[in-house]
Amino acid sequence: MSDIDDDDRRILIELQRDATLSLERIAQRVALAKTTVWNRIQKLVQNGTILRQAAILDPRKVGLRETFFVSIRTGQHERDWLERFKAVIEDMPEITEAHRLAGTLDYLLKVQVASTEEFDRFYKDLVARIPIHDVSSSLSMEQMKHSLELPL
Repeated sequence: MSDIDDDDRRILIELQRDATLSLERIAQRVALAKTTVWNRIQKLVQNGTILRQAAILDPRKVGLRETFFVSIRTGQHERDWLERFKAVIEDMPEITEAHRLAGTLDYLLKVQVASTEEFDRFYKDLVARIPIHDVSSSLSMEQMKHSLELPL
């Protein structure tokens, strides 16, 4: 974060809370001129600090009532397998997050679906597409915290 200063941080905090705020409102909250805020936001977009702005949906209100975490261990770590795995997970919209891990597990997937039946279909499709040594899944009973705001 060496490329951003305290003014950038204040702007980013406001945008993380609500990206629909007007430039005028952000400028008031961070005590900067509107033009300065606009220029700084443009710089943060151009340098890749701000990746994109998006609407954040409530999964339950769009019918995605179940969240599963899928732990994967694989015996294959070759580049070809990894490229195929990446292509598979990119092609499966139910996977909303995918992480390659250090430790005893190789990958962790966050999967959001409408029902356990839909998850079963997803699971069968996943293991049919690519060989995996060991797959384990856990149903999230309760989301205790969810934040897209990075601690700046």
